[in-house]
Formats: sequence, C-alpha cells, structure tokens
Amino acid sequence: MTRIGIIVGSIADASINRQVANVLPGLVADDDVEFTFLEFKDLPFYDYAHDADYPPVAREWKQAIEDVDGVIIVTPEYSRSIPGVLKNALDWAARPWGQGSFGGKPVAIMGASIGAAGTAAAQQHLRAILGHYDAPTMGQPETFFQYRADNFGADGTLQDEAAAAVLGGFVNAAVAHVKKHALVAVA
Repeated sequence: MTRIGIIVGSIADASINRQVANVLPGLVADDDVEFTFLEFKDLPFYDYAHDADYPPVAREWKQAIEDVDGVIIVTPEYSRSIPGVLKNALDWAARPWGQGSFGGKPVAIMGASIGAAGTAAAQQHLRAILGHYDAPTMGQPETFFQYRADNFGADGTLQDEAAAAVLGGFVNAAVAHVKKHALVAVA
C-alpha cells in the first residue's frame, strides 16, 4: 500500500484548496493507495530556539511527513507566494539542521484559484523551497486549477467532467511519481 499525505496550504475553514484536495483521493485509478491529510494549523511560529527540544506538536508534524511515502501539496497563492502558515509548517519540517523530513520524499504540487493565472507564482516559490529540501518534485503536469464553485455539488463532490479530467490527471501522475521514487528508494 502506497501512503500519500495531502497538505493543504491554507488553514481557512472555507478554503477552496481544501475543497479541491478533498476530491483528489476519489479520482485515483489505483486501489493500492491510501491518502491521509497532514494538518499543521496547531504549529506555533518556528523559532530556532526550539531546535534543541521540539514541542510535541512539531515532532508529530515531522513524523506525519516521515510516515508517508510521498506528499501532495495543494496551496493557494497569497501575495504572489505561498501562505505564511505553509512556509512556517515547512520550516518546522526542515529543522533541526540535518533532520529534515522532506529529504528524498517525492512531492507533487498544485493549487486552485478563482483567477485564470492560478497559483503559478506560489508553485514556483514552493518548488524552490522543496529543491532546497532535496525533495524530488513532480515537474509535469503543472496544474494551475481555476476554481469555479458551480463545478462542485453542495456535498463537495466534483460535478464537472472537464475539471475531473484535469484533477484526475494530476493526482494519478502524482501517485506514479511517488511510486517511481519509492521504487528507487527501495533499490
């Protein structure tokens, strides 16, 4: 069983990125995949003074990342970058020095926005951060999903075939990316 963690870059209750992330597991063609949402909203602000003795919530966050075979990050774009809360969570995961949780961990990224440009700038910043963490990041398909509320039913299900094709293409490529890197890690 391949275990994939999903990180949503927003902690907003009405996050459109969370709504999009929620439908991804249902679009996977492979039955041998298990998804879990990795939550970080309880993390305090990162401070290197904690490196000698991480708080329990930060140790649990790092362990949750380490316990999965790969990660999908679905993030909004705030001010042409990733949200501060996501950067904070990534900083906790990368520390203390030499004990980063993303090293060698395959990652796929995407984001949803109501605008046509999607989350292109945020994704480029995220790629730079993940590159520094030595996390093999999926290059294609780049997915800048334009969110439309009428694509989703009142129960959160995806109702639009074209949107399902875009999101299904992304999540199935992400699964293949994680599995490819898992095979390399085992070999």
